[in-house]
Amino acid sequence: MQAIAQLEDFRQETRAWLEANCPASMRTPMVDAEVVWGGRKATFVNPESKIWLERMAEKGWTTPTWPTEYGGGGLSKEESIILSQEMARINARPPLNSFGISMLGPVLLESGTHEQKMEHIPKIVRGEIRWCQGYSEPGSGSDLASLNTKAVLDGDEYVINGSKVWTSYADKADWIFCLVRTDSEVPKHAGISFILFDMDTPGVTTKPIQLISGMSPFCETFFDNARAKASNLVGGLNNGWAIAKRLLQHERTMISGFGLAGSQGDRGGTTSTMDSVERAAMHYRGDTDKISDPGLRDEIAQFKIDSAAFALTSQRSLEESKQGQGPNATSSMLKNYGCELNKRRYELLLSSLGSQALGWEGEGFANDEIAVTREWLRSKANSIEGGTSEVQLNVIAKRVLGLPDMLSLVQK
Repeated sequence: MQAIAQLEDFRQETRAWLEANCPASMRTPMVDAEVVWGGRKATFVNPESKIWLERMAEKGWTTPTWPTEYGGGGLSKEESIILSQEMARINARPPLNSFGISMLGPVLLESGTHEQKMEHIPKIVRGEIRWCQGYSEPGSGSDLASLNTKAVLDGDEYVINGSKVWTSYADKADWIFCLVRTDSEVPKHAGISFILFDMDTPGVTTKPIQLISGMSPFCETFFDNARAKASNLVGGLNNGWAIAKRLLQHERTMISGFGLAGSQGDRGGTTSTMDSVERAAMHYRGDTDKISDPGLRDEIAQFKIDSAAFALTSQRSLEESKQGQGPNATSSMLKNYGCELNKRRYELLLSSLGSQALGWEGEGFANDEIAVTREWLRSKANSIEGGTSEVQLNVIAKRVLGLPDMLSLVQK
């Protein structure tokens, strides 16, 4: 443990640095159009977003606990907590959203070679490369180990053929971390490898998938004799399943954050969705002082209690991970509950809007009302992405509760 006096000095230095370097507009609630994903194709609706990213990346504070050797902040777990607290104090926006930070980077730090870390991690820290994930395939979703995209070694490169689906933001990404089959003669889990390659590689194409909400965050991704350097195989040949499971723990922790969207007003600077629910309920139910519907009041109160409990549990899990424990099977608990919480949030918001939640387009409906309806539809996918709720419950049963595998019991 660092001395209390040292930590207090760090807090004062951090507070002074943030006050001097965090632009004014970066201390306001995040606007969807201003979320920074970085990458070669990055655009900045708000010029101060770019300034904020550059300043935080220079300090390594986009990834505060990552080693300084690779561009990270090198902070201790206690210092990282203080940084988070001081950012929350001034309602500072996150400088960068990145699958490289939330998923790939931690896996590279654990399983990558020094050369792989030196090549890729500094670019993740600085937001220079935007990553996407190549996991699911048309016939391999929950049964991910049945994937068929093949990679065949040809000299110092792998030739890749196959396709992926539900590849989030593949049309906007620069690089992909991808699961490929490198051995078809062994049990399916044992013949998978984890490889990285550039999305501008000849033979790689993407096709956005339009959702019922009208948005297209997911893509089909196709590989036709695409080539990837063998040096970008992470974790060794045919060891991809172990890498995949570890990365999924990080992904599920990230997705669980959906459940925090309504409880971050005092922590992350975002406007509470539940505040919006209450305002909508009071406005559309004809009472400007309180929510007149006792049933709706009760649902909102219960949701606030559950959200607060979830936020505290998530914070505890985060602090445990900063102590070197990393994500584990509890990530499935957080992912499952956080996604169900987010779905409840939108159900409540629609209930509060009443008939105004029925609009899709045209007169009589405000843009934010139409947006809520679409987001409600989008929230239904929360229980599928990153592993279905059924998969999470199986993981919780086996890895957290220690219950026996029902399939093995049946076979006995």
